[in-house]
Amino acid sequence: MSVSTAAADQSVCAPLPVLGRDVTVPLVTGGEVAYAALDYAASAPALQRVWDDVAAYAPYYGSVHRGAGYLSQLSTDLFENARKTVAQFLDCREGDQVVFTRSTTDSLNLLAGALPAGCRVFVFETEHHASLLPWRDAQVTYLDAPSSPAQAVDTLERALAARDPYGPALVCVTGASNVTGELWPVRELAAAAHAHGARIVLDAAQLAPHHPVSVSDLDVDWVAFSGHKLYAPFGSGVLAGRADWLREAEPYLAGGGASRRVTRRADGAVDVEWHDSAARHEAGSPNVIGAYAIASACKALTEAGFDTLVARERYLIGKVRDGLAEVPEVRVLSLFGDDAPRVGVISFVVDGWNSSHFAAALSAEYGIGVRDGLFCAHPLVRTLLGSDPQSQGECGAPEAAPGEKSLNAIRVSFGAGTPDEHVERFLTAVKELVRDGARWNYRTEDGRCVPDTSA
Repeated sequence: MSVSTAAADQSVCAPLPVLGRDVTVPLVTGGEVAYAALDYAASAPALQRVWDDVAAYAPYYGSVHRGAGYLSQLSTDLFENARKTVAQFLDCREGDQVVFTRSTTDSLNLLAGALPAGCRVFVFETEHHASLLPWRDAQVTYLDAPSSPAQAVDTLERALAARDPYGPALVCVTGASNVTGELWPVRELAAAAHAHGARIVLDAAQLAPHHPVSVSDLDVDWVAFSGHKLYAPFGSGVLAGRADWLREAEPYLAGGGASRRVTRRADGAVDVEWHDSAARHEAGSPNVIGAYAIASACKALTEAGFDTLVARERYLIGKVRDGLAEVPEVRVLSLFGDDAPRVGVISFVVDGWNSSHFAAALSAEYGIGVRDGLFCAHPLVRTLLGSDPQSQGECGAPEAAPGEKSLNAIRVSFGAGTPDEHVERFLTAVKELVRDGARWNYRTEDGRCVPDTSA
């Protein structure tokens, strides 16, 4: 999409107010500048609306469930109403459960523990580690990276049809890549899964903050996402979907809240009757503020209107991609090609630059926060870069010195709170760094490039 085309789609919508928009940071070259937060894919800033709602509730915070006091009852109502709000936001089916967790990673680990005996798991190597790694106790089939959405569906169908024995199976797939931002064909993958007697869980961590997610329309069995990517960074997440596997599984954690009745037998043993509701997997005192923050963010995004938010984000995506295309040294990473629909997540490499060095210069000299590395999606990034796994340090930290060829990538990501000025400053900085080089000396410290302030 060209800038001119993107501009035609731009809505009159202004960025949604977020915390940190007025924060200034020091530059190594002197002075301060307003911080440009362009690392939304890792953690998005809190919406001002979310912060205000949490602050208004905080004085009334109380224990959840079974408390007789007014604040306890108020907090319980707030917590359970948050569950209903999330179910509405996700367009859940009647009978679906909404379980509050700590994050997407926590949600998928919970589901991994609820798999029926003999369940086979199918997952593309392109997944984030949160959906690639939890299935340690299952037989996992890792699918090669597809070059198109159609190939992804075909690859899955072939793998499911060939499974032996033909028993329970689960497919795990991302909605939007945390590396390339590309949208995956979730509805088609769900249809393929169900046609072959499998179920499917959608990792919506990068999708839900940018696009509406309908469990009913996509026909997925479960969806998982994190509050800290949905403008609600208070340590909470969601697993929502079909109740049967969750109801039949052992509780994710054993303890109060998950148990309905506990008795002591004459022989000294303890018998436990567990809840069969979402509480079965929510033992302990829940993160009420985290759940309330997610519900607040769901309401805020719904009220802002996803049509408007998506239109503005497409404008920003077009602006970034067109700006990067003007720099011959920049290569944008993609699985499905330039025309693939995507969210505001773009990864790239710069010829002649170590990505950690480039990201450090963006921060230290321009006040721009991006991310560099392998983005907890090591197989995917290595496939896109054609890099050797043995050449990477821990968590993808580069072993090369500043100025040498990059072994990993740079990721810029944005969303509903991103002003045009942040994107424009980023593009100016990229062009200046490529043309003129860094204005400061950098050194490697603990595997990362940092400004050298020893002089």
